[in-house]
Amino acid sequence: MNEIIKGLAKPTVRVKTVATVFAVVAAVAFPQLIHLISGAIGLETALGEILLPMHLPIILLGHFAGSYFGAAAGFIAPLLSFALTGMPGVAMLPFITAEICVYGLVSGLLKDKAIPEIGKVALSQLSGRLVRAVIIAAAIYLFGYTKVDFSVVFTSIKTGLTGIILQLIIIPFVIGAVKRFGDE
Repeated sequence: MNEIIKGLAKPTVRVKTVATVFAVVAAVAFPQLIHLISGAIGLETALGEILLPMHLPIILLGHFAGSYFGAAAGFIAPLLSFALTGMPGVAMLPFITAEICVYGLVSGLLKDKAIPEIGKVALSQLSGRLVRAVIIAAAIYLFGYTKVDFSVVFTSIKTGLTGIILQLIIIPFVIGAVKRFGDE
């Protein structure tokens, strides 16, 4: 186990590739698990919208594997999830794909910057949400896209606030733990 953690602390291309595959699988599987639990307790898909389980593995991957791997996984995961499960829904798929891709990209770009880990996560989250908002606005106001209302930008932030806060706690903790174990 210690070798795996050391591999994450200073990953090779092979380790980054394997981590990317695992992150994509996790980004597809976690939401399905959360939706299963949510459905079992009568909340339909609400827990997924609250906890944002697809975001976590992609932001973590970007931090450990870098921007190229993070962006690639962030682009592939929503598309694969849609192909396998029909989720996210087709109306939101392009917007969520762009958002998740930006999470991976920005977290990778920030990984070696002298910023506290919580700040890196917050900047990744903010960047992804801003890109999503801009693309939704462009789709609606420039191209007349009517399947989504712009209020979805604010509603998704309000609904996902718990997930956003959990990411701000969990991701820096995981990064710190990997760094500590990797240095041993």
